[in-house]
Amino acid sequence: MTGIKTTGQKKMMFFSGRAHPSLAEEVAGHLGVSVVPTKAFDFANGEIYVRFQESARGADCFLMQSHTAPINKWIMEQLIMVDALKRASARSITVIVPFYGYARQDKKHRGREPISARLIADLLKTAGADRILTVDLHTDQIQGFFDGPVDHLFALPVLTDYVGGKVDRSKLTVVSPDAGRVRVADRWCDRLGAPLAIVHKRRDPDVANQVTVHEVVGDVRGRVCVLVDDMVDTGGTICAAADALFANGAEDVIVAATHGVLSGPAADRLKNSKVSEFIFTNTLPTPSEVDVDKIKVLSMAPTIARAVREVFEDGSVTSLFDEQA
Repeated sequence: MTGIKTTGQKKMMFFSGRAHPSLAEEVAGHLGVSVVPTKAFDFANGEIYVRFQESARGADCFLMQSHTAPINKWIMEQLIMVDALKRASARSITVIVPFYGYARQDKKHRGREPISARLIADLLKTAGADRILTVDLHTDQIQGFFDGPVDHLFALPVLTDYVGGKVDRSKLTVVSPDAGRVRVADRWCDRLGAPLAIVHKRRDPDVANQVTVHEVVGDVRGRVCVLVDDMVDTGGTICAAADALFANGAEDVIVAATHGVLSGPAADRLKNSKVSEFIFTNTLPTPSEVDVDKIKVLSMAPTIARAVREVFEDGSVTSLFDEQA
């Protein structure tokens, strides 16, 4: 079936864009519904056409689209789909954004720069979204950019359960790849009972995705290090941090990140790295050109489905936060 009805005749409908259909199907499966059939295609000039094959009138609609490459196309498709639902008289529209695009542009570092993460929130609101459900935002402040409820889910339990189940915890050290990720790494330490180390990095402000110096703060000699981050994009930062750990005597290095963006040279960097395993979740599809045996992908579908059900049944999404804290 394509929808769930409650005793009060509330109706849930689940929709998906074309960016990451496999995750949408998995979430729908956990909810016991089908993804609503949608006709979507691109015109010759790149414009996107969308039409839903079923009526959404009076329904609580959940629309999933992960902002993967080509990111601008899929953001635009999501905006068009939200607009279509609004004009179809949907009762409510919750956008599910497993990976929130432009999240790294969350503040002005220098003059004359945009705050693009805020712009994305404004666009979703203007299109007609009532609520955002997302996973591991790059910074918590993005929740305040949207004029409405934002349910912020965490991949921490999924990732830590996997790592804790395969590594001798007495030999484990959690490592933050930079000062900005220390708070996240500290939560890993609490869950795994492991010590913390930090790789201090210095960036060249005029060159994107390039780090010049790495210094390891903390003793990693003879330890199995798990480098934790919210995302891996080109892989340059995380692989260089891993090299610094090995140079300081680490026995092994594992990388764990929620979002495997894996752009450009990432495939070669991951393949050639001494890191034994890269662990991601399926918030983003793994690019077809990335074929690295040491990548492990864990599913966030059960967590997302539970959050969707709590929202639909007017339950407590905070209860999920409490479990994941």
